[in-house]
Amino acid sequence: MMNGSTGRRGGGRGRVRAVSAALGLLAGALTATTVGASPAAALTPPVAITADDLSTWQTNGIVWSMAAGDGVVYAGGTFSRLRPPTAAPGTNEQPAVNFAAFDAATGAPTDCSLSFTISSGTATVRALALSPDGETLYAGGQFGAVNGVGVSNIAAIDTETCTVSNTFKIGVSATVRGLAVTDDTVYLAGDFTQVGGQSRSHFAAVTTGASLLPFTANADEVARAVEVTPDGQNVLLGGDFFRINGTNTHALAVVDATTGQLTKSYPGFIHNNSTVQDITTDAGGFYTANEGTGGGVFDGRIALNLGTFEQRWRDTCLGATQAVLVHSGVLYSGSHAHDCSSMGAFPDQPRKHLLAQSVDDPKLLPWFPDTNDGIGEPVGPRVMAQTSSGGRHYMWVGGEFTTVNTKAQQGLTRFADGPDTGVPWVPNVSLSTLTPGRIDVNWQTSFDTDDGELTYRIYKDGSNTPIHTTTGYSVFWDRPQLTWTDTDVAPGETHSYRITASDGTNTSAKSPAQSATVASATEAYPARVRADGASLYWRWDEGTSTFAHDSSGNLNNGFMRNGPAYRQTPAAVAGPSTAIGFNGTSQYAYSNRLNPHPARFTVETWIKTTTTQGGRIIGFGNLTQQNSTRHDKLVYMRNDGRLQFGVRSGSARTIATSGAYNDGQWHHVVATQGPSGMALYVDGQLRASTILYTTNDNYQGYWRVGGDNLSGWPNRPTSNFFAGQIDETAVYPTALSASQISAHYALRNG
Repeated sequence: MMNGSTGRRGGGRGRVRAVSAALGLLAGALTATTVGASPAAALTPPVAITADDLSTWQTNGIVWSMAAGDGVVYAGGTFSRLRPPTAAPGTNEQPAVNFAAFDAATGAPTDCSLSFTISSGTATVRALALSPDGETLYAGGQFGAVNGVGVSNIAAIDTETCTVSNTFKIGVSATVRGLAVTDDTVYLAGDFTQVGGQSRSHFAAVTTGASLLPFTANADEVARAVEVTPDGQNVLLGGDFFRINGTNTHALAVVDATTGQLTKSYPGFIHNNSTVQDITTDAGGFYTANEGTGGGVFDGRIALNLGTFEQRWRDTCLGATQAVLVHSGVLYSGSHAHDCSSMGAFPDQPRKHLLAQSVDDPKLLPWFPDTNDGIGEPVGPRVMAQTSSGGRHYMWVGGEFTTVNTKAQQGLTRFADGPDTGVPWVPNVSLSTLTPGRIDVNWQTSFDTDDGELTYRIYKDGSNTPIHTTTGYSVFWDRPQLTWTDTDVAPGETHSYRITASDGTNTSAKSPAQSATVASATEAYPARVRADGASLYWRWDEGTSTFAHDSSGNLNNGFMRNGPAYRQTPAAVAGPSTAIGFNGTSQYAYSNRLNPHPARFTVETWIKTTTTQGGRIIGFGNLTQQNSTRHDKLVYMRNDGRLQFGVRSGSARTIATSGAYNDGQWHHVVATQGPSGMALYVDGQLRASTILYTTNDNYQGYWRVGGDNLSGWPNRPTSNFFAGQIDETAVYPTALSASQISAHYALRNG
């Protein structure tokens, strides 16, 4: 990974360690971007790389290692051929045996062609690092020859002539996984136990003339990463180990650059089932990529201060991190993160493979290009590198992936500091007219892969001049509702509205026109729901979109999944509102907002169904993109049509109706829990209750409507998902009284 400000590589399994020049050059690392170029204006600072992938040649296998400098990116791994961008596997290919060199600015291969082979087994290049002057490329891995020249798992390449050195030869007994280079020393990390015929367990140092140095940092397990500190005084070690030179220090250690003796040990600092896969540095800190084995172990990133070697921060995302890279004060990483809920971000869901964080703060920044897992293990990205060329700064990513930003692209991809060409998603819009003389224009904030703060412009009645402009922040897991009220309207008038989203450079198309007729009188039912303090109120009036707008005034919107049936009529209550239909197999909605534990609550909704498969109608759960693993505060229908209300209070506690409600008619369903226990009402009447259970499971979660996990609940129905229509869904932070509930039911006819 070549830093565009410093000339230092910062990537994957081997990086340029320009230690001799680092102190002077690194001074600008956190404040400068590419020389002669400004970061794209549309990016949300401090992010300085767009999420827009650039046209790049591909490999037919896994890229494990990279080095970059002077506008050239070197890639090593386990592959045999290259092909052009967009080319399908097996078409327009050219040979490239475990190594290739590319023009950083074009993404095309250079004329440097080297073949890394082995007489038996599978050859692979697992580490690449450039000398500080850029004249020599060091390669490590498992191989016995380079272009037919015999070597032993390590080689030196003249970058000007693209030829293997005949003078740099030393035997390494097993795979080299990491390299770091100074003016006079090459540091090795890997599986080996001997170097140059002498004992060296997993870490070693040799001169640039291939003579073994006395440096001794013997590890008891595999070494995966090695990095020299910017002052050249210490070496940072990462891997699977539990001891260095007999001293307890798991996965991470700092040793003297000359002797290998411990400068700083880290016993108990990293979970025993976690390892360090990669290390990178900037002027003030170093950063680790960590991989855990088993559930709930440490998979995130750690930032540490170089002055003290103590922790600055760590994140707790789950999904192993393979590579880290710093550019302009931002730590970019390659991982397969799937659960960052412990740090206030997305809950467990399909994997995200590229993330960004400030070097000073673990909060995820709005930068979300993505790959798939791909082939191999598979985990997606494995290595990152950076360099500058032609006034632009480029970040390259290599790994196991076969798609990038949902498009076919194998092994390699790259991003730059501009231009930003990604357009924000078109906003989803819903209108409401609950009060005479006003129209509420509600919309779900959009998503842009490299911008969090977006500008929204509202257009009225076909005008090309916006009537209102505002901004809002959103990321893919949190797209909150925004609302603007138009009071320049009169009862009985019909008006239409469209909205655009802009990142400052790119603007979405206008949303489809939505129309509403201004109310002449206040609707009685929604007015009572709001007056009784609903914290969430979904009326299900949207057209085709993922947006369920909140009419409670709390902007607690919903996110609809898998295309439910919109605008179903007749609705449950009188008026212009509509209902929503769920298919009983995959469709549901969840609250955009992560809600605190509700110690007392009311859930209220209307249902109409003839299902004999049952299903969950409404409830609380800890996940959004898949079935929750913690779930209670729920109402579900049994196969026989009876309704059951449950919470977890030590174990599953439920009450149930004696009658069935799968008769194809609208029914008003309300469940409450508070100091008086649990109560279940249907059509304004109390149908079941208990005073025994006044508490429920204590966790943060999401309100879900239409389906979620019912595992472990009594009389579990055939389906987790509800087949039928739902309308007028509300949640309250209190237990509504029987009189309030009967009053709601009485207002069903207006």
